[in-house]
Amino acid sequence: MDLKKFVLEGNPVCRKEAVIVGDHFRITMLTTALIRFEYSEDGGFEDRATQMVCNRDFPVPEFRVSDGGEELHIYTKDLEIHYDRQKFSPSGLMIRVAGGKASERVWHYGDEPKDLLGTARTLDEADGEIPLSHGIMSRNGFSVLDDSHTMAMGEDGMVEPRQGNRADFYFFGYGHRYIECLQDFYRLCGKTPLLPRYTFGNWWSRYHKYTEAEYKELVERFEKEEVPFSVAVVDMDWHLVEDVPPVYGSGWTGYTWNKKFFPNPPEFMDWLHKHGYKITLNVHPADGVRAYEEAYPRVAEKMGIDPASKEPVLFDMTDPKFIETYFEELHHPMEEEGVDFWWLDWQQGTVTKVPGLDPLWMLNHYHYLDSKWKGKRALTFSRYAGPGSHRYPVGFSGDTVITWESLKFQPYFTANASNIGFGWWSHDIGGHMLGYRDDELTARWVQLGVFSPMNRLHSTDNPFNGKEPWKYNQIVETVMKNFLKLRHKLVPYLYTMNRRASRAGLPLVQPMYYLEPEREETYEVPNNYYFGTEMMVSPITDKLDPVTGLAGAKTWIPQGIWYDFFNGRAYKGGRKVDLWRDIYEMPVLVREGSIIPLKDMEGYDNSIENPEKLEVLVYPGKSGEFVLWEDGGDTPEDLDENWVSTRMTKTADENGTVFIIEAAQGNTAVIPQKRSWKIRFCNILDKPQELTVNGQAYKEAEFAEDEKLHGTIVILKNVPADAQVKITFAADAAVYQRDYAEEVYEILEKAQITYAQKTDVYKVVKELGTEAVPVLVSMNLNPSLLGILMEILTMGI
Repeated sequence: MDLKKFVLEGNPVCRKEAVIVGDHFRITMLTTALIRFEYSEDGGFEDRATQMVCNRDFPVPEFRVSDGGEELHIYTKDLEIHYDRQKFSPSGLMIRVAGGKASERVWHYGDEPKDLLGTARTLDEADGEIPLSHGIMSRNGFSVLDDSHTMAMGEDGMVEPRQGNRADFYFFGYGHRYIECLQDFYRLCGKTPLLPRYTFGNWWSRYHKYTEAEYKELVERFEKEEVPFSVAVVDMDWHLVEDVPPVYGSGWTGYTWNKKFFPNPPEFMDWLHKHGYKITLNVHPADGVRAYEEAYPRVAEKMGIDPASKEPVLFDMTDPKFIETYFEELHHPMEEEGVDFWWLDWQQGTVTKVPGLDPLWMLNHYHYLDSKWKGKRALTFSRYAGPGSHRYPVGFSGDTVITWESLKFQPYFTANASNIGFGWWSHDIGGHMLGYRDDELTARWVQLGVFSPMNRLHSTDNPFNGKEPWKYNQIVETVMKNFLKLRHKLVPYLYTMNRRASRAGLPLVQPMYYLEPEREETYEVPNNYYFGTEMMVSPITDKLDPVTGLAGAKTWIPQGIWYDFFNGRAYKGGRKVDLWRDIYEMPVLVREGSIIPLKDMEGYDNSIENPEKLEVLVYPGKSGEFVLWEDGGDTPEDLDENWVSTRMTKTADENGTVFIIEAAQGNTAVIPQKRSWKIRFCNILDKPQELTVNGQAYKEAEFAEDEKLHGTIVILKNVPADAQVKITFAADAAVYQRDYAEEVYEILEKAQITYAQKTDVYKVVKELGTEAVPVLVSMNLNPSLLGILMEILTMGI
């Protein structure tokens, strides 16, 4: 095995013009706001890549150096640095960041940064909030990442301890330019890789002693119930566990299929593939390879051990020979049989033979880069191992406790991870263990999962704890099925955001303060986040109010007009509100003018391939644009020539509304040559005035009323991918006018209050309309009832 494939991409050597160096210090000006500081008693400095940093080749920024003899002064447009040329100390190194209050923008060496935090290694056993490690964003305008204690990366692909006791840290002084800060972090530490398309479908996972027959029966039940999944996660009981002879210890680690459960593993995995599933197996590799394993003889011989001795092959990711054997003799054979990627379930601490080297990082790094060997896109599934871990997606967040407190923490935890560049968390949706049965909790958790980076249902080895929708009451079963279908519908949108995350350094999920850092309200809604370019999500994490059957979520609605993704209701932005929803929906708002491409799921299938049938949601607003990006979904390299783009635009003015789907451009071979389009125009009630394909009138279109979005559906079938579609609505086309009284009636009808109070409230709204607010406030209404009435009457346009 050529271990050089494990060398990180990038140039770790900075440009000489960016360096200010002394006998024992080196300062590297990477940008006007990102500075590397090194101090070394022996005068040696590190030019190799490290576990965290792989690229220091930045354009030389503008800076000015003033040499005051004993003190060095460095100035950029963002920073002023004062350094006494001695070993770093609070009195000897001070940095002032431009803007803000002087007391808040000054850092002395050793100060603990007051940043917005990042993420954590795991949520194992978490029952609510847990501490988070540092990130790179701060309201004070600066943060620090210490790289002094990571390993260096050798030219041979192996990690190497650093020389001497040296200080090596990076100062991020971007003020509130959070996105710029994040993008430079990716340049320094490596970009987020492009994920395979299948990862954006639903994942099924359960810690359960499945047999092959039982797993096939489950998949067939999912198909019968029309519940789509794209990834089959098989937990640890795929291998020998309880049948391991006691002399070898536990069966926690294993690489030998349990033939009692899976008599023919290649056939089983081939069957899953034919049913549209990719397969990942759970591994706990800490115990190495013991003599009972099928692979032991060849592994032992390759490691220079006599198989007859039955001496165990110890797990050691610091040994190049073991790394080679580990992959070529254990993992590659099973990948040839059908395993698509591995779930690295490392829980055995942070110690290796090399002091300071985390085995979890080693596993993530080597597994991810090795996974390219079959000519597919690299992928692994494992816990977070510190800054730089975004290079090895997908993240497994660990075994949470099944409580409302756990659910309440996860939206914040997910969005906040972007503050350290970690954009692809996969949670145990529905919770993993302990806790309690609460059908409503499961429904809300699945809703969060659908609007999360990954959606992986999971549960522990308990006969009462499973996430199959039919195990829940009829309402929650319906909710789960609807949202699981929605996740597969969202794949075209999500995959476009996958490309954006990798190429533009913009994670799918972002805290609200990224785009409005000076608005105090954006920091007050930790569970509220952007979901790609078009959507903003505010998951519900509280139980329904028994009076109204609604639950609320604190939400910041940015300036402008926003529309409810599910029902088209319009909202005026620039305010913080509670948004109330019943069990069937959650607050998801889209910007005015948004265009959202979905897979048309009419007629069941669980395929995540580039769809032949697309559904496009078009929301009101003067203009909007969306470029749908597609490729083969699993190519080993992300090359420009792999991609095909389909641009969609909407314009609205005094002459009417025009929606255009441009001809597909680029590698059109990867998409269907003909497509059907179901285009849903929110709030436009009339049929189009004109509809053309490549400039010619298209008379085969079908039209329908869109009851959910209060608009019109236009259906075009078998349109060539290289054709332009143009739909024009007249300037005087009828638009939906909200009936506030009707909306209030629907709420009151379900409310568990006296009939007299229903009558009184309805009468006030009928008579006063949106002017009814002061009267309603004085009526001593249930808080959630008053909340939804305020939402209806004060937020609309």
